[in-house]
Amino acid sequence: MKKRFGIDIDGTVTCPKSSILPFINKAFGLNISYEDVTQYEYTPYVNVSEKVFAEWFTENEPTIYANSPLATGAEHVLKKWENEHELFFISARSSHLLDITIKWFIDNGLTFDHIELIGSHDKVASVKKHSLDIFFEDKHDNAVMIHEECQIPVILFDTPYNQDPIPNGVIRVNNWSEAKRWVEHWMKESRPLVQTF
Repeated sequence: MKKRFGIDIDGTVTCPKSSILPFINKAFGLNISYEDVTQYEYTPYVNVSEKVFAEWFTENEPTIYANSPLATGAEHVLKKWENEHELFFISARSSHLLDITIKWFIDNGLTFDHIELIGSHDKVASVKKHSLDIFFEDKHDNAVMIHEECQIPVILFDTPYNQDPIPNGVIRVNNWSEAKRWVEHWMKESRPLVQTF
C-alpha cells in the first residue's frame, strides 16, 4: 500500500558530516570535527558573533546547498521508494532557495512528489497539511514534536547533536539501510489483513 513519506533534507538526505561543516572550518579558520558538534546550532562553535555568523550563513547558503553531498545510501533507498510511495521533502530552508534545491535533486538523480521549504524548523503544520504517514529527520526536537503532535512514526538519523532521549515512536537509525529495514517491517505490520475463505 502506497504511503506518503515526509523527509527532511539537510542532515538527512544530505550528509551531516560534509555539508556545512567544511565550509564553516574554511571560512572561519577552524578545525571543528563532526564528532565535536553535540548541539544543532553551530554558533557556539565559531569564533564570531551570532550576527556575523548569521550573515555569513545567509550569504553562503546557496553555495552550501548546491554542493552538499548525499548521505551514504540515501540515493539507493530513495530511488527504490520513488516507485512505491509518495515522497514529500519538507525543509526549514527559506523558500527563495527552491530553485537551487530542485536543481540539486535533479543533479543527484532524485525524484520527488513535492518539495516544501517552510523557512522554519516547525514542520508540524506541513506534516498535518499533507497527511504524511511517516517522517525522516535529524533534528531531535523536530522528531519528538512531529511524533507527539501528529502521532506518526519518525525515523531519527543518529548524529552527535541529537543524543537526547527519545520517546517510543521516534526510531533512531544509523543510516539509510537501517531506515529502509525499519520501514519494510512497518509496512508489513501496517498492511491490512486479507481474510480468505
